[in-house]
Amino acid sequence: MSGHSKSQESRTVAELLDALDYRTANFMRSWGTLVLRFSLALIFLWFGILKPLGVSPAEPLVLATAAWMPLLAPTQGLVLIGLWEMAIGATFLFRRTIRIAIALLVLQIGGTFLPLVILPEVTFQEGHFPYGPTMEGQYIIKNLLILAAALVVGGTVRGERKDRPAEQA
Repeated sequence: MSGHSKSQESRTVAELLDALDYRTANFMRSWGTLVLRFSLALIFLWFGILKPLGVSPAEPLVLATAAWMPLLAPTQGLVLIGLWEMAIGATFLFRRTIRIAIALLVLQIGGTFLPLVILPEVTFQEGHFPYGPTMEGQYIIKNLLILAAALVVGGTVRGERKDRPAEQA
């Protein structure tokens, strides 16, 4: 008898864990994309405002990268990049403007990776190119995560559709 009640107890614990897992996954599905969208907004607004205020820790890297830009002085480029990032952040705040946020981000993201190419002496440890990024290099490479997050958020702009058209061969 005691073996039977132990088996029943195990099933109950397993069922409780399964129910908890289900609720946790449901919570994450319900809130994850919204939290991700607002996180992108906050990051872009926060990091963006630091540039025109002259308190961005990325300023030396941005100025060195922007030095090659023919139309603007590096400091003007820094301010423009900061304003652009704030626009990205602001447009991630509202569901209706996610498409604009994604478009602005796509236009911006290539520039964020430029230092890896034009400033490898700054973005990679000496003698460890291309596998040993410096702190600056890591700061840039983490933008892959931002790009992936934007893809997830961008995938929600049309809502969930059950009637997807069949793929064409």
